[in-house]
Amino acid sequence: MNAISAFPGFPQAALDFLANLAANNNREWFEAHKDTYQTQLLEPAQAFVVALGSRLQNLASDIDYDTSTNGRGVLMRIHRDTRFSQDKAPYKRNISGMFRAGSHKKMESPGFGFQLEPDGMGLITGIFKFSPEMLTVYRNAVVNEHLGPEIAEVVATLRAAGGYSLGGEAYKRVPAGYDAAHANAQLLRHDGLYVFSPRLPVSDILSPVLVDRCYEHFQKMAPLYHWLQKLYF
Repeated sequence: MNAISAFPGFPQAALDFLANLAANNNREWFEAHKDTYQTQLLEPAQAFVVALGSRLQNLASDIDYDTSTNGRGVLMRIHRDTRFSQDKAPYKRNISGMFRAGSHKKMESPGFGFQLEPDGMGLITGIFKFSPEMLTVYRNAVVNEHLGPEIAEVVATLRAAGGYSLGGEAYKRVPAGYDAAHANAQLLRHDGLYVFSPRLPVSDILSPVLVDRCYEHFQKMAPLYHWLQKLYF
């Protein structure tokens, strides 16, 4: 692959490829259009990773922005694992990535993530689902006399910012062994903790301004990242 170039915005052809892939999600179509995937989607995505990753180091100096395409870097593989899914479509209908620190498992590390789809881009910060060990650490932190008020303030600030939505609530009741009347009782019902930003429009995606827009949102979401990072790493 050629050296990573500056990010000029994603081309319209990248969004068209994803839209067409959704309608033709099979190996034959993908192989016939693999050059388009490579040049119009994957290479711009790598340039985006470098441009945004270098900015994110201002928020967390140890953030990595590896452009590998094997799933070990920021970018997720476009191939789906269909072994345990009723949906046997072989390819994802988006291209996504997760910026994180260190070499810990991608989905078990606090991170700054993005998902590009034909009609816009979503951003996420946090951990989508805790491992059993991480869940215990998280619950104890939520009720800790210092960490508990800190995360409550982080969540309140995000909600007050407008357009940001908290995710990860999975249980109807507070788990056994914890006070159901605790000030952070709602957070105890989570099995992951993450926040979505307002969705970015296509006009941003097609422009180099996308990096600025993502960074502005991640600045607001960074306190959640840092709180989670404090718990585990």
